Amino acid sequence: MEKMEKLLYDASLEGDVTLLLTLLQEDPLILDKVTVNRCDDMPLHVASILGHVDFVNEIVRRKPKLATESDSQRRLPLHIAASKGHLEIVKVLVSAHPETCLARDRDGRNPLHLAAVKGRYEVVKELLQAQPHAARAMVQQETILHLCVKHNQLEVLKLLVEKMGDYEFVNSKDADGNTILHLAVADKQIETVSFLLLDTPIEVNTSNANGDTPMSLLAQGPRDMKDQQILRSLTRAGVAGAKTEGFFSQFPQNQRTKTGLDGLKHYKKPSSSASILKKDSKNRDDWLDKKRNTLMVVASLIATMAFQAGTNPPSGVWQETSTAEPPHVAGYAVMAYNHQTLHHIFLVSNTLGFVSTLSIILLLISGLPFLRHRVFVWILMVIMWIATASMTITYYVSITVLTPKPEAETFRLVANGILIVWIGLMTLLVGGHTVRIMTIADKRQRATVS
Repeated sequence: MEKMEKLLYDASLEGDVTLLLTLLQEDPLILDKVTVNRCDDMPLHVASILGHVDFVNEIVRRKPKLATESDSQRRLPLHIAASKGHLEIVKVLVSAHPETCLARDRDGRNPLHLAAVKGRYEVVKELLQAQPHAARAMVQQETILHLCVKHNQLEVLKLLVEKMGDYEFVNSKDADGNTILHLAVADKQIETVSFLLLDTPIEVNTSNANGDTPMSLLAQGPRDMKDQQILRSLTRAGVAGAKTEGFFSQFPQNQRTKTGLDGLKHYKKPSSSASILKKDSKNRDDWLDKKRNTLMVVASLIATMAFQAGTNPPSGVWQETSTAEPPHVAGYAVMAYNHQTLHHIFLVSNTLGFVSTLSIILLLISGLPFLRHRVFVWILMVIMWIATASMTITYYVSITVLTPKPEAETFRLVANGILIVWIGLMTLLVGGHTVRIMTIADKRQRATVS
């Protein structure tokens, strides 16, 4: 038996399919016996390391269950093939057992993690197509995007962001509260920083567990030309309180510590000026997050009100069909017969309010990076103004229809005044906010130019 196992091991080293078939003819259980007797150097693992596609294919075809056998490191053949970048072997193993894409080794990494760390672009693409959920598996509270940045695998990072780059995934934090932008800035990966700021919904002002934003991390350690390029990229992305000229002078040399990925956990706190900058950034993040949550609640409430008003109009619907004056059909709105003009106004304003609030909800859940730019908040405010103004008109029409004629005249005069004053105040509010946004943008442009 030991001689046959030695021959099988030699066959796996050479990828000798002919010898494999000969050994299987002599002992059909040889593959199973070797798997039982050994934890490492199993034929399928060895062939996966060396890239012997035909050998792997023959074993998987005869014994597909062997693709789920792990070695002493809890690595499956797919872990090894993915790490080595053997695409054809990966395809064979995945087709036999797609669920192995989710299997974890002793370090908690699945085959997709290992392929990403090694920069195996085509293998990553294949595994993503087979099991997209494997990309969301965490490794010691790090995402696969963190691993890509730590090992400087930009092309794989771009692929993962393209396929899986929603807002929450891109802005995930590791155990120390660092986003992938924190890691890229700390390691001074210029191309990675540029890609994250231009092509992903990454948050530029998020603080890690130590209270530091990517901008404050940039201020740690000695200066070089990379810092200037990264600083310009962060400034263009709208980092809170960024000033290109004289920014680094806020941080005394004796308070700078080592940077890079190894220094993120051990640097000293910046000076008071930097603390103020971080506090302002954190306050701005909190304010925008609260505004988003508030908009979502209000938009959902208005959408519900508009839907109810549309399906249950004021004065209700006719309960029976009649040819008497006015002739009507059961199920149609009473207001459509008795107040045609007001009914048209009601339908238009109610529909406008309903569609506006649905637009707000869609924007909030779409993952757009509006928290980085005040202009997106301004757009949401304008849409909300349209929704609230529409619902105000809807309310006015509803009450007018439900009020008897003598009282309706007095009510109309009072309501008209209130309605005009209220919409006017809301218009001034939106206009003032628009001017404020333009002023801030102009100041930032001048600061960038200077």
